[in-house]
Formats: sequence, C-alpha cells, structure tokens
Amino acid sequence: MLLCSLMFQNIWQWLPDIAGGYTLRTGYQVLTYQDDPILNDSDNLIWHTQVPLKVSILAWRLLRDRLPTKINLQNRVIITAANTYCSAGCGQFESAQHLFLHCDTFATIWQQVRLWIGVSGVDHYNLRAHFVQFTNCLGATRARRSFL
Repeated sequence: MLLCSLMFQNIWQWLPDIAGGYTLRTGYQVLTYQDDPILNDSDNLIWHTQVPLKVSILAWRLLRDRLPTKINLQNRVIITAANTYCSAGCGQFESAQHLFLHCDTFATIWQQVRLWIGVSGVDHYNLRAHFVQFTNCLGATRARRSFL
C-alpha cells in the first residue's frame, strides 16, 4: 500500500513505520484506520514555499476534486450528461480520478515520470493516497518531498 522502492538504493520502505518495518499489525492499522496521519501530510506538502503557487493551487484543487473536469462541469449544469465522456476517447466518464489514475492515455504518464526520476511504485486508486506516496517515495526533507 504505502511502499516505494528507491532504484538507486534498491530498498523497500514501509512508510507508516520506517523504523520497525512492515508487520501485519501496521498493515491492518493502515487498512482500518480512518484518519491516516500520512494522508493529512498532503496538506502540508501542497503549500510549501519552494513550490510555485500555480502548482500548489493545481494540487489543492485536484485533491479536493475542484478541477473543471467534464463530470464537475455537468454537476454545475454547464454541459450536458451526454458530453461527460473522457477527452481521450476511452469511453469512460471524465473525472479527476479517471484522468490522473485510470485513463489508459493520460494515467500512463506516472509510469514515465517514475522511470525518469528513478523510483518504482504502485499507483493507487485514490488521488490523495497517490499524492502522498509519490511525494514520500524519495524520503528526505520536506522541501524535497514538496518538490515532487
């Protein structure tokens, strides 16, 4: 779930308990605990001073489902339900979740980004969890995580 591999170090880290590593107990706690403090860390990473304001605003809007996707435009009665299909032509409804994580055309970009920076990982089906995992994969300082 919250695992990432550092290709240049060739190690796996269990982010909920880096010191103790993975145990069934910590795995169970991550799966059953409703208010995950790791996920709340995303709010702190968004508004870092070294992140350009337009990037912070995009991340803030993305994680709160406030981007002008076709589903959101239809919910605001700007477009009709017949026009809510993905721009890539995959036949699915265009939501932020779909565009960034599930679309065969656009979601594959994450794999290319991970290859480019030398990190491997597993994509989540939840935007906030994906954001936190991606920004924590290199560990290190808050500034470095905010850069990602």
